Amino acid sequence: MTFPKILPIVVTAALMGASSLAAGQVKIGLSATLSGNQAMVGQDQVDGFQLAVEQFGGKLGGQQVSVVKEDDQLRPEVGSQIFRKFIDKDKVDAIVGLGYSNVFMAGLKSIVESGTVALATTAGPSPVAGASCAPNVFSMAWQNDGSAEAMGKFVQEKGHKKVYLMAPNYQAGKDMLAGFKRYYKGEVVDEVYTQVGQADYSAEIAQLQAAKPDAVFVFYSGGMGINFVKQLNQAGLLGKLPMYSVYTVDATTMPALRDAAVGSVTGIMWDAALDNAPNKKFVTAFEAKYKRTPSQYAATAFDAAQVLDVAIRKMNGKLADKKAFAAAVKAAGSEIKSVRGPFKFNVNNMPIQNYYAFQVVKAAGQPVMKLIGTPMTEHKDAYYARCGAK
Repeated sequence: MTFPKILPIVVTAALMGASSLAAGQVKIGLSATLSGNQAMVGQDQVDGFQLAVEQFGGKLGGQQVSVVKEDDQLRPEVGSQIFRKFIDKDKVDAIVGLGYSNVFMAGLKSIVESGTVALATTAGPSPVAGASCAPNVFSMAWQNDGSAEAMGKFVQEKGHKKVYLMAPNYQAGKDMLAGFKRYYKGEVVDEVYTQVGQADYSAEIAQLQAAKPDAVFVFYSGGMGINFVKQLNQAGLLGKLPMYSVYTVDATTMPALRDAAVGSVTGIMWDAALDNAPNKKFVTAFEAKYKRTPSQYAATAFDAAQVLDVAIRKMNGKLADKKAFAAAVKAAGSEIKSVRGPFKFNVNNMPIQNYYAFQVVKAAGQPVMKLIGTPMTEHKDAYYARCGAK
């Protein structure tokens, strides 16, 4: 098997000296999309995780830690090779990141078979929440449907009678629209799936305009979100057609969107605007170190490091017993002070957490996120009963 080229390790090398190579060191494999128009999503995961490790003194659970970082390039075949490399060659104790749902699903079999603890920070595909759940596989982020379910409930309560749906054509896109429809009971005018990584949405926006819905609900993350919202604005629809979204308008896209996003509403389990003590501390530290506002991807990775810190401490750094380590990770979920508010793992290792609604508004001349509701509190996903306690 040919393994992808290892990317340079930046933070852990700076945090640790020669003693870091001693036996007993914890090794973490961190995979994310770090190139192309979705690189901003991956970089926030790297930075959020590394910030937590730094705050723990370059350690997790009191043990020196090294991080092997890889770029999955948003390609399932590359991600699958990376996971195999982490397990067989690097002998990592845990894998963090796991990429988008298409990458995650491509490498799931090897992760489950190895028993290696894995914490997703970008995805929670519906199969992994249900029949394909595994005791060593966790999502620190969300079950994919969750934020979309919250938006479906929110849009239903707003009284919109006809809604147009759009998303990329892969597992997460399908999960998002399924989640929205689970709680929205009005008419779905159309359900449009576009190519992953698509840059030009002019044809789809023309179709949207012709359909004359009451509102549009979309899921486009990273660069896809920037392109879609800008083009929707250029077509003169923003401000006229209410736009509800998930993972489309957030800290990764707002610097590029700015006023183009004003008025839009997004459903999410976290934002920098959340008013709780752990979040304020996290946002302040992240902005001081990286000179930008963190996104939900940074927050989930930060929390992943917190969970590993507690679990590794429980194991006294002795992680050879993978089943015991997975059990310690599960227990640790309810012990951390999450930046998002309430958090614990469900029986399927998916989060039980709040989902919030934020609107982009102008404040002191700048576009900012404003909390306008909490459609779902301590929400459990729709698939956990298919998993059962494991």
